[in-house]
Amino acid sequence: MKMTEHKTPIINLERVWMLLLRPGIGIKRWLLAALAGILATSIGLAFLLVLLIQSGPLHWLVLGFLPDWLRALLFIGLGLGVATVGAWRLHQIILREVWPELRTPESQAAVRAILKRQQRRHGPRVVVIGGGTGMPQLLRGLRAYTDNITAIVTVADDGGSSGRLRRQMGTLPPGDFRNNIAALSEAEGLMTRLFQYRFAETDVGACDDQRSELAGHSFGNLFITTMAAITGSFESGIAESSRVLAVRGRILPSTLENVTLCAEVKRTTPDGHTEWLMVEGESNVPKAGGQVERVYLQPAHVRAYPEAIRALLQADLIVAGPGSFFTSVLPNLLVESIRDAIIASSALRIYICNVATQHGETDGFSVLDHLRKLRQHVGDAFMTTLANDNYSLDKPPAHNASWVTLPAPGETSEFTIFTGDVVDAERPWRHDSQKLAARLMEIYHDYAAKSPKV
Repeated sequence: MKMTEHKTPIINLERVWMLLLRPGIGIKRWLLAALAGILATSIGLAFLLVLLIQSGPLHWLVLGFLPDWLRALLFIGLGLGVATVGAWRLHQIILREVWPELRTPESQAAVRAILKRQQRRHGPRVVVIGGGTGMPQLLRGLRAYTDNITAIVTVADDGGSSGRLRRQMGTLPPGDFRNNIAALSEAEGLMTRLFQYRFAETDVGACDDQRSELAGHSFGNLFITTMAAITGSFESGIAESSRVLAVRGRILPSTLENVTLCAEVKRTTPDGHTEWLMVEGESNVPKAGGQVERVYLQPAHVRAYPEAIRALLQADLIVAGPGSFFTSVLPNLLVESIRDAIIASSALRIYICNVATQHGETDGFSVLDHLRKLRQHVGDAFMTTLANDNYSLDKPPAHNASWVTLPAPGETSEFTIFTGDVVDAERPWRHDSQKLAARLMEIYHDYAAKSPKV
């Protein structure tokens, strides 16, 4: 088998230096400040030198016995000679010692990293709304494009470790916050794995009194809850936890109030009759065994977190989803001020449609079904969507799920639908982080290029 040698592309170093001097990076202003400081120091030294010469000690050293014009010519010649020798020697050293190092792959990678970091720092202001496992998938991809990310997370979770902490400690559920902190963290892999570590459940059949109090809890959930107790508030606990794990961006709750997600579920009884159920609790909605018709919050009128409102009004791009439609995405949008801020924002607003249906929530839903339910709950907040168009994978999304299909050719719709191959080939019930973020940013840049500049 013939082996092909991988060659690292050589970067044009002149072009690299020009890129480093482009507007916005900040090098030019501090280079100018350094030069101004050197000039001021030189002027001060010149005044000092004049005083020393006039006072007498340096009179002979500066050839004060010669005419001024001759002294000027001598010092100019001496200065040019020394400067020429110094520049020539410096050039030789750079060619021999420095230039080869600048052409190594490591140095070129460092330059690329600097430019990429600067590009992210000035990237678009993106607000992502959701929760569950879908939201971190998008955040992991967006990290490559911008540092200006704000994740607005649902606080309606009442299942698992988060639900237990919510009931026992009276705190907001930390689970979705933990997942998003891990997704945006720049901390080393060990720290992230520690944050996501979950204490093992006891063996099946063990007595309740043998069950550990830590069983089923995530270390990150306990960490956030403890940090909230130490700092005095849940939002401060999230902020400090984010700082510890070097999070790139912000993670905010949609509200600080204790809300319960409720649902109206329609299902058919064994004898063929239709019955309506009123379900309370986010974790109970998928278990109802019917079609979710409507979800709402109790209490209905809750105050939005102010920083979340500010982020939405300042955003360039607002994204809802992906994630469990009724239990992760909609709870945030049901906070009235959140919904109103989205509609009032001048940002591009896109709903990321799930690639697969979710059993107990969206069985049999198409892309248009998702959009119509979304409009039923939050009006015209999201009239644009990004949906998967790759159904060619060998295996179905899951044993109890199907593809969320696009409208048939010629089917009219009041919505704007963008498509792309955004599915994870290994886990077809999920989005691929990199493909999803790349397609989303492509849509955003096209939109920004066509929008009038303010």
